[in-house]
Amino acid sequence: MRAIVQIDLDAIAHNIAEVRKRTIAPILAVVKADAYGHGLIPVATTAIDSGATWLGVALLEEAIALREAGIEVPIIAWLTPPHDDFEAALKNNIDLSVSSVELFAEILETAKRVHIKPRLHFEVDTGMRRGGILDDWEEFLRYASDHKSEFELAGFWSHFARADEPDSEFNFTQMFEFKTRLIALEESWLIPTTVHLSNSAAILSNPAAHHSMVRLGIAMYGLSPDVKNMGAGSEFNVRPAMTIKAQLHLVKRAKAGDAVGYGGTGVLTHDTKLGVVAMGYSDGLPRSTSNAVGVSFAGRKAPLVGRISMDQCVVDLGWDSDAQAGDYVTVMGGDGYSIDEWAAAANTINYEIVTRIAPRVPRIY
Repeated sequence: MRAIVQIDLDAIAHNIAEVRKRTIAPILAVVKADAYGHGLIPVATTAIDSGATWLGVALLEEAIALREAGIEVPIIAWLTPPHDDFEAALKNNIDLSVSSVELFAEILETAKRVHIKPRLHFEVDTGMRRGGILDDWEEFLRYASDHKSEFELAGFWSHFARADEPDSEFNFTQMFEFKTRLIALEESWLIPTTVHLSNSAAILSNPAAHHSMVRLGIAMYGLSPDVKNMGAGSEFNVRPAMTIKAQLHLVKRAKAGDAVGYGGTGVLTHDTKLGVVAMGYSDGLPRSTSNAVGVSFAGRKAPLVGRISMDQCVVDLGWDSDAQAGDYVTVMGGDGYSIDEWAAAANTINYEIVTRIAPRVPRIY
């Protein structure tokens, strides 16, 4: 195989165990986006075996795939637009998030038709201005009260905007707003079974926000929610689960002054051996990266030279390298450049690096 993604499921298990030391709240393992690029079913199964009692996904089709794989723990899908397949959701016992009266009404109408009481989680917007109920809160509350016999209130939740900035006052603003909305809900005799607010950053830094469940995402995969503000994942004793390797398609000598790649942007300053790595931006490597990152071979770093191409990239192996065509190099993780280093080189975050690795690169567990 020209390129592979190695997933260490033991690292996933280890990371959940480390998080369990930090909270008494049950853990919802976030496995959306193909488990952050790590593989939906293997990661979900490992998470459950390691103590997670819930699973969370964005899309309904992800939740259905989990059910089709025989997974029976509670699952919530929180990004279901109007006219989604709510009948399939109900028949597969999938919890749904609602944040508008219109969506609420559509789900209840579907529930009447199939004679299944839906399990719903009310999402409130406490300051992020993305998902959640905002200015129509009073209308939503009245509608929920009028129809309280038609659904089960399985959860009440919101999402932090700046939990990865632990010292931000905005976190406390959101917590206060969340508590205010929860009190109003309970005063209407709408009592949620589960209350959840904390993501990975809040799990690691804000015990007061843990409530009755926490949503574990990026830290489960061994990565920090924010390297600049919170430090690397190693500071929380979590281990990256992903390592990427690719084969050298070609090794050849080149001279100082040679220009490499499209636009000739990589100009060699010395005679060296170049390695053509069989992996490019169609596989998920960010084209915007520079020679701040690259690959490693036999424990030795080989920086990128020139622009990353669609299916390949070129690295400087060094004049005395004994690498040969067909050898595997480490692209990310292991003894190579870290996922965080790739993210910094591309001016992005580690979340984007792992989730953009294309499905055509096989996952090996």
